[in-house]
Amino acid sequence: MEFFETLADRIETTDSVVSVGLDPDPDRIPAFLADADLPRWAFNRRVIDATHEHAACYKPNAAFYEDVDGWHALAETVAYAHGKDVPVLLDAKRADIGNTTRQYAEALDDDGIGVDAITVNPYLGRDSLQPFLDRTERGVFVLCRTSNPGGSDLQDLELATGEPVYERVAALADGWNADGNVGLVVGATAPAELAEVRDIVPEIPFLVPGVGAQGGDAEAAVEHGLAAVPGASVDVGLVNSSRGIIFAGEESSRPDDEATYFAAAGDAAKRLKRRLNRHR
Repeated sequence: MEFFETLADRIETTDSVVSVGLDPDPDRIPAFLADADLPRWAFNRRVIDATHEHAACYKPNAAFYEDVDGWHALAETVAYAHGKDVPVLLDAKRADIGNTTRQYAEALDDDGIGVDAITVNPYLGRDSLQPFLDRTERGVFVLCRTSNPGGSDLQDLELATGEPVYERVAALADGWNADGNVGLVVGATAPAELAEVRDIVPEIPFLVPGVGAQGGDAEAAVEHGLAAVPGASVDVGLVNSSRGIIFAGEESSRPDDEATYFAAAGDAAKRLKRRLNRHR
């Protein structure tokens, strides 16, 4: 099945558009996992066990895995998530030229990391993204209007046509979506831009970061982030929270107790699902 068909089925099964960001910051992994062979993998496995009933997708960020043990932890995490029937979107923001971008795209292959989707950076143009787009059964989420404060430094710049850069990226992505495997990354911290981008691309699903620790607009994330993808039985899109879910145990009544710590992650994912579903 193609990625957005798989994602639509998962959204329908879980009644959830929550993407759980698996960003296991080594400095925040609880002490009771310090002696595990692969602490990041041990942490992720317990987060997945606690949250999978409420997760439409998992989104590991590549930055937290870029070392020898990290790639091993990521591979184990992807396989374990798939065992729970949850797709995995690798947040890597890749793009380059020639052989380099072809090598990056191999992360999507079953003999690579085997993820179901990936985030990419459009600023080198279509040829830098083509190897990702060619894997038509995988999802390709193009950075458009990001949730960080500095995103406006470039993304809001006005072109000679009068449109901002992020709107041009959205229009380009619409043209790149010939095989129906393109999504856009549009942050919840800029709700007006969410609405504008949705007007440009009515049938492209969004990955909307920024609802958790960054305090983005949940209602706008749902209203504008989901799209009626042709052939899907439900509207498709993802709203991501990372730290607000996976480290919720730090604020629990017994943060040093493993069961209590990860139960808090499950509760946080469930609360976010319910919060988002009020606007679906």
